[in-house]
Amino acid sequence: MTPDAMAKDGTPARPRNRASTEKAIFTAARSLLAEQGFQGFGINAVARRAGCDKQLIYRYFGGLDGLIDAIGEELGSWVNDKIPQDTGGMFILTYGDLMEKLSMYFMEALRDDPLVCKIVAWEVSQDTPQVRRLSESRMKALGKWLDRMRGSLTLPKGVDTATTNALLFASIQHLVISAAVSGQFAGVPLKTEKDWEKVATSVRRLVRAIYG
Repeated sequence: MTPDAMAKDGTPARPRNRASTEKAIFTAARSLLAEQGFQGFGINAVARRAGCDKQLIYRYFGGLDGLIDAIGEELGSWVNDKIPQDTGGMFILTYGDLMEKLSMYFMEALRDDPLVCKIVAWEVSQDTPQVRRLSESRMKALGKWLDRMRGSLTLPKGVDTATTNALLFASIQHLVISAAVSGQFAGVPLKTEKDWEKVATSVRRLVRAIYG
């Protein structure tokens, strides 16, 4: 019997197909982390949830570290799948135009993916080697996404764009996570679309104030 023909618990596993098995392993690992953190994250637990032999995790991902890196990259680049190929009718002339549009896309994408919100919230609440590895992979992927979207646009002079954008995206993440937990932050309601329209307006004003 092939390694992924039968799971360790005796239940039938998915048919042998590398692409589908990799996807099953990744999905299982991602959901396990979101639900239980690293406390319940292990080769055997992921294999059981994916319905495959644990040796396939080593073969396809190199073990748990490889899975963590893959999840970190996905957390940084998942928004890429949600961003339209065009600029939504907005004529991009400056770096400020770009950051205004990307901020809106990022906020919408994050609000549309509750699971990513849970993982991000858990990620920043613990300080372990595994969490740091996950965070570094995520931020590296997000940085590459920003660079790719910038293209040939000239960076504004006199502005530390890396730090500014980190603050901008961190604030958006925190607001979305706070909305999921309590529906507000610092007395600002975050429940209705009208609430979020106010947030979007404020974010746009901040971007314009900084980048002109």
